[in-house]
Amino acid sequence: MTQTEATTRSSAPQQAAQSNCVALDSVSKIYGSFAALRNVSTTFAAGSCTVILGENGAGKSTLLRVVAGLISPTRGSVTVYSGSPHQQRHRIAYMSHSAMLYDELTAMENLTYFAGLHRDGGCACIGSPEMALRAVGLDPNLSRPLGQYSQGMRQRTSLARVLQTDPELLLLDEPFSNLDAASASHMVELLADFRTWPVPGGGTRTILLTTHQAALAKPLADNILTMRNGQILDSLREPEATAE
Repeated sequence: MTQTEATTRSSAPQQAAQSNCVALDSVSKIYGSFAALRNVSTTFAAGSCTVILGENGAGKSTLLRVVAGLISPTRGSVTVYSGSPHQQRHRIAYMSHSAMLYDELTAMENLTYFAGLHRDGGCACIGSPEMALRAVGLDPNLSRPLGQYSQGMRQRTSLARVLQTDPELLLLDEPFSNLDAASASHMVELLADFRTWPVPGGGTRTILLTTHQAALAKPLADNILTMRNGQILDSLREPEATAE
C-alpha cells in the first residue's frame, strides 16, 4: 500500500496548526476496468499548501474531486475536518480547470449568480461578490461580458467565484492552465495572500493544488507530491529538491 504523509515546513505561515485537515484511508476510485485512484492513504496538514504533480491521467483531478465530495470513492474513506466532505462542504471550495462561468454575463453577474446557488445549497457566502472581485484585482463595475476577458482575467474571476465562500480548504485543479507568465505569477501572489486571510473563529487556510507545472507552484508549496497511475509516490519531494 502506498502511503505518504504531507507535513508543513517550519517556515510555513500559521505553522502552529498541527492537526490534519484531510485524511484518505485506502481510497480507490474505479470506473469500469479503470482505476483512477488505487488504494491511496495520505494526510494533509491544516495550514499547509500541498502541490500535487503528475501527467494527465495520473489521478490528480479525481483525488481533488473525492476530497471535495463531488464524487464518492469506490472503496476507502475520506475525512475532512473530522467529518465527511458533504458534512464540511461549507468549509470547502473547489476550482476546476474549467472556468465554470457564463461568457454572456459580467464578472459581477457571474459571482452574484453563483453566490445565490451557494446559499440555496445551505451554505453562507461570507464575502460579497464585490469584495471577492477586488481581492483578485478586478473591477466589480466592469461592464464587459466575460467572453471579452483575457484568459488571466477569466482565471481570476473563477478564483473570485470560490473565494467569496470564504473557504478554509481551497482545492485548485490546474489553476495555471493556459496562463501566460505574468498571469501565472499574479495567480501565485493571489493564492499566497489568501493563506494570510484570518479565519472567523480561528483556524488556518489550507490549499491542495494540482498541476503539471512544477516551477510555477514551487513558490507556494510547503510540500510537493507526485502522482502516477492513481497512486501517490512513496517519496515526499520538498520544493527545493523538485526538478524544473
